[in-house]
Amino acid sequence: MSRRSGQAGYTLVELIISMAIAALLLAGLHQVLGVGASAMAIVDERADLARRGRFAMSRMVDAVQHGGRLLIPLADNPATNFDENVREQTVPASPPQGSSLLATAVLAVTLSRSQDMDADGIPDADNDGDGRFDEDLPADTQNDGKAGVCDFDDDGNGVADFFLAPAGDDDESDFLIQNEDTFNGMDDDGDGSVDEDPGADNNGDGAPGIAGVDDDGDGSVDEGDAADDDEDGQSDEDWYDPVVFYLNGSAVIERRAVPWDQNGDSAINGKDFVESVLADNVTLLRFERVASTAGQSQLVDIALTLANPDGESIHLNARVRLGARR
Repeated sequence: MSRRSGQAGYTLVELIISMAIAALLLAGLHQVLGVGASAMAIVDERADLARRGRFAMSRMVDAVQHGGRLLIPLADNPATNFDENVREQTVPASPPQGSSLLATAVLAVTLSRSQDMDADGIPDADNDGDGRFDEDLPADTQNDGKAGVCDFDDDGNGVADFFLAPAGDDDESDFLIQNEDTFNGMDDDGDGSVDEDPGADNNGDGAPGIAGVDDDGDGSVDEGDAADDDEDGQSDEDWYDPVVFYLNGSAVIERRAVPWDQNGDSAINGKDFVESVLADNVTLLRFERVASTAGQSQLVDIALTLANPDGESIHLNARVRLGARR
């Protein structure tokens, strides 16, 4: 077949060649677009990891900066062969340290003094509404019916809420001893922590408030029961309200105390809280109570690693001063 002189058109062979070239060009373009789409997907995945990681980290940092007291981790106990002041957990799980039975990452601090979730004008951490915070602790300082913070392994030995432990054993001591570390600025029981396990008479002096002092300024000295630490006529009515962060599977969970009957038991106490997921796909969560000298504000190290199934990961860490924004 031939093209006549002066007549427009293509031969069949030319058309076939043109179509083959076009197909090759389209295939190349498709491959380029596919690579571009994959690159964009990776960028999006990294951005999503970073977003979720930053959100979880910001919640933990904010809780420490506004917290009044660090409840978990405890200070390191020199009598044990594991570090109570470091709580680290990985996914997959890493073996526990020393004689500990299970490695778990837990951070617990007392509520911010500005939180008012029920909008009643009284900070949630002020349980008795007297304008003071945590000034009349029960022997069970979280008022939750369990040793230490309920549902959690406070001392890092791998056992949470040992069923034989009394609720007043706030540091979950190995010997099930309760109320052995009163508020006096000293490590009475030699476990490395200070004032972490007081009795209902918080300073252990056998008198309401401070013996020989008119604590509430009403003109009377040491009136009432020894467990009435603020001399207001009530006992054990202002407890520690914790904010807790922990790993459940591969998700970072935030548990926050609330000032209403959340669990429906007709009481408002340390058993009332709400929980939310801050981030998933976590491969490492680590909290450390940084050793400090007397008079220094407590520092807390926080480390968080997230990774997606494609191997993309992000690692965040921060050193935070307890109560820096109270």
